Amino acid sequence: MSQIITFPALSNDESAEGVLSTWFVRTGEAVRTGQVIAEVMVDKVSMDVESPIDGVVTCLVEEEEAVPQGAEIARID
Repeated sequence: MSQIITFPALSNDESAEGVLSTWFVRTGEAVRTGQVIAEVMVDKVSMDVESPIDGVVTCLVEEEEAVPQGAEIARID
């Protein structure tokens, strides 16, 4: 079963976009629960994104791509 990873809400403005700054994993790489998989940024505020489950990551969003808050950025199978 796949787990969808979404861009976290870092702003009260629901229409705000952010940037996926850095992936710390690559497509096809195994991850563990709690492992930091990416860093995202909204208005100069950065946040780590952790894996909620053990599995294999499929990255969907390219680094430095603008992404709406709440949008899907990756899946873990």
